[in-house]
Amino acid sequence: MSIKSRTLRFKKGEIIQHAGELNSKVYFVMQGLLRSYSIDEKGKEHIFMFAPEGWTMGDATSANDPTELFIDALEDTECLVREKNPKRDGTPNGFKALAKRMLVLQRRVLMMMSVSAIERYEHFENTYPDLVRRVPQKMIAAYLGITPEALSKIRGERAKNR
Repeated sequence: MSIKSRTLRFKKGEIIQHAGELNSKVYFVMQGLLRSYSIDEKGKEHIFMFAPEGWTMGDATSANDPTELFIDALEDTECLVREKNPKRDGTPNGFKALAKRMLVLQRRVLMMMSVSAIERYEHFENTYPDLVRRVPQKMIAAYLGITPEALSKIRGERAKNR
């Protein structure tokens, strides 16, 4: 099965993907510069990544799911654009696990930039329910980007509210 690509040009400032759209494209930058970012509920912008010449950009969500990221051109940009295949989720079978890991990483980075330490801890608990008891508090705190003391305080406050 062949993957269809086409060359597209985007003007500086043009938004080429809005968060919430179906995730159907991957962009290989031949000339110019793209960025991907999210906007939190307070309207604050969080830049996820830049893609200069030779880099690929796209949202890690599956082709059937809404995107989490906006993508825009920071310069006049020429890209090779590939459509994802929703039936194959845009990845060959051997890469499904890698694609899933990339999505988890994308969500983690966006979360680290835009939500509170309490929300990050709750997400950690939901994502890795067994690890809360298996991993030292110091490592969980490092993963969340907070001090062990801050984690202890969060755990204490949550215990009081239960």
